[in-house]
Amino acid sequence: MIAVDLLFGALVSLLCGLDRTALLQVMISRPLVAAPLVAWLLGEPLVGLQVGVMVELLWLARLPVGAAIPPDDTQVSIAGTVLAISLGKALHADSLELLLLCLLVAIPLGKVGQFFDHAARQYNVRLLNRAETALANGNLFAVEFQHLRGILSFSLAAIGTYSFIVVSGLLLIPLCWSLVQHPLEHSSSWLQLALPLVGVAVILGTINVSRALTLFCATFGTAFLLMWLV
Repeated sequence: MIAVDLLFGALVSLLCGLDRTALLQVMISRPLVAAPLVAWLLGEPLVGLQVGVMVELLWLARLPVGAAIPPDDTQVSIAGTVLAISLGKALHADSLELLLLCLLVAIPLGKVGQFFDHAARQYNVRLLNRAETALANGNLFAVEFQHLRGILSFSLAAIGTYSFIVVSGLLLIPLCWSLVQHPLEHSSSWLQLALPLVGVAVILGTINVSRALTLFCATFGTAFLLMWLV
């Protein structure tokens, strides 16, 4: 069962990873969409909604626009959701505490996504030079081939980040669970609140327009109410 969960997670990881910068960009790569999507495929949509709500705001002020390469929040949310659902079945611990532990392990590992993304972009620069040479020679097939290789490099970066987070989580979380289960029982409600509030603090530091501030506060209030209801 875990292998099937990981496979579904990899498929969503690939799709959302490409949407992040390489293709479409219809925002399915946002944690608030990606996490519930993979959780729905695994039969636990509410788990994905909890993860998406807690992770969405953390990197909202650091989008992968232009040359900016933030930590990969897309793969953090997908991998964290897959780990929470899969390990919940394996450890017989379907609880908020395990979900939070999976997120606390996955979030810092999102930094790895920067290295994979940077490597993909550096590789694509070389592909661009080859495409320009092929275009100068009138070889349109070679130009299209270099373009497809560029998409492949972003695909491998997404899968690489997802795989690293999942494998690390599968190795670390079962070892840590017995040690942190009881402490998390006393602090889980505060941690569940702290993650969105950290994201709010980051967003407020970047907002200078009063109308945008009002809109953001209203949106956050709605999202937080939804999380409370779930």
